[in-house]
Amino acid sequence: MNIINTFLFYSIIGHFLENIIYTKIDSGILYGYWTPIYGLGVLLISLIFYLICKYVKNKLYRAIDLFFISALSLGTLEFLGGILIEKIFGRVFWDYSDQFLHIGKYTSIKMMTIWGFSSVLFIYLIHPFMKLIIKKIPKSLTITLAFLFVIDLIFTLFMLTN
Repeated sequence: MNIINTFLFYSIIGHFLENIIYTKIDSGILYGYWTPIYGLGVLLISLIFYLICKYVKNKLYRAIDLFFISALSLGTLEFLGGILIEKIFGRVFWDYSDQFLHIGKYTSIKMMTIWGFSSVLFIYLIHPFMKLIIKKIPKSLTITLAFLFVIDLIFTLFMLTN
């Protein structure tokens, strides 16, 4: 349940934050108030940090490793996500072609650097507090949100591919 709660919690938080930051766009491809790439990103960062902690004992090296591995991993996730959205739905939600050192149109060195710094800040400052909230999410709410998410995903895939 913790993985599902984490995914849903950060998908919803990411959706609202993106809509606050970028007021002229609607975040994500789904109809509901979630943007799954943020939930996937948090799960990926958490897995990366877990593996780093398992093999790297020095705390400074952990942070440095987290920065570089997260930058590459999240940049790759963003790149692949952009390609999949364009191939499946025929839409482009972001385009970094005008940025210096872009990698195609779906990621750039600038964005990868932001993802790296964000991952370090997230793991050390934000997530420890959020984990306390996530642990208190009732199972019934998790099941309800997961059900609604799956329905939204199916509905979106049906509507956008037809």
